[in-house]
Amino acid sequence: MPHVTTVGDVTVIVTESLSKRFPRVTALDRLSVDIGPGVTGLVGANGAGKSTLIKILLGLSPATEGRAAVLGLDVATEGAAIRERVGYMPEHDCLPPDVSATEFVVHMARMSGLPPTAARERTADTLRHVGLYEERYRPIGGYSTGMKQRVKLAQALVHDPRLVFLDEPTNGLDPVGRDEMLGLIRRIHTDFGISVLVTSHLLGELERTCDHVVVVDGGKLLRSSSTTDFTQSTTTLAVEVTDSDTHPDGTRALREALHARGIDTHDDGGGLPGAGHILLLTAQGEETYDLVRDTVAGLGLGLVRMEQRRHHISEVFTRDEQRKEAVGHGG
Repeated sequence: MPHVTTVGDVTVIVTESLSKRFPRVTALDRLSVDIGPGVTGLVGANGAGKSTLIKILLGLSPATEGRAAVLGLDVATEGAAIRERVGYMPEHDCLPPDVSATEFVVHMARMSGLPPTAARERTADTLRHVGLYEERYRPIGGYSTGMKQRVKLAQALVHDPRLVFLDEPTNGLDPVGRDEMLGLIRRIHTDFGISVLVTSHLLGELERTCDHVVVVDGGKLLRSSSTTDFTQSTTTLAVEVTDSDTHPDGTRALREALHARGIDTHDDGGGLPGAGHILLLTAQGEETYDLVRDTVAGLGLGLVRMEQRRHHISEVFTRDEQRKEAVGHGG
């Protein structure tokens, strides 16, 4: 059974054995997941099936098999009703360069069914929320990448949807722009109560922004859990120690001592000077830090550093698969 995150027994998105096959590739492979209200991150490497899933959930692309529902509506038969209630921020640049943000967002509001006066009022409010109010009459073609992303976000929000799909909203942004966009995404839910499904291939972004993370790879569900559970179980510690008279190879001594205490480690082959003397291990909470520190002290070694290291998303995939295989073989 997929992990279910619900609030008050409400499920925002549900998929059951959802598959999408093209002639030479399977984009989704029997994906079953339930997503509740809040901010949910859909994370996976490029080509993992994230955009395909969103198109199916919007009723824009039929699934090959399986079923899905958004806000209780069947994606196969009620796509138009879903699109009335859902906002969508596409990944790629799709903005007309010769119109202003106000003109474009008003047009999108009218397309969503708002009358003219309400469309203009909602547009002004939404552009103010995304930080474009002062620039709202300038042609979009003169906007920076960050401003264009905000226009796309504004048009997704202008008709006051219950749910928004944001496909790679930080693409092309510098670090400051990323942080600002992630802050906006968080406030969509906290300020307006709108649920969010946001895709990214960067796990670190979603850790800071989302309540819940769904991990897909090759169209398959690898994991669905709260962000807290996910980050606790995927934190990598990098540990570097000095040698001592009693332990001329301190790294090896530490590896053996930790292994005796049930902690598996591997060397960092990152190509940096001294990388082979850095041990990587998975931290399961604060107790792991204490155990490593005490083990280093007990061996009489010097602790050069002990720091968290972000996973590359491919490493998370690989280790999740290895963990599943180990459990399977163990059972």
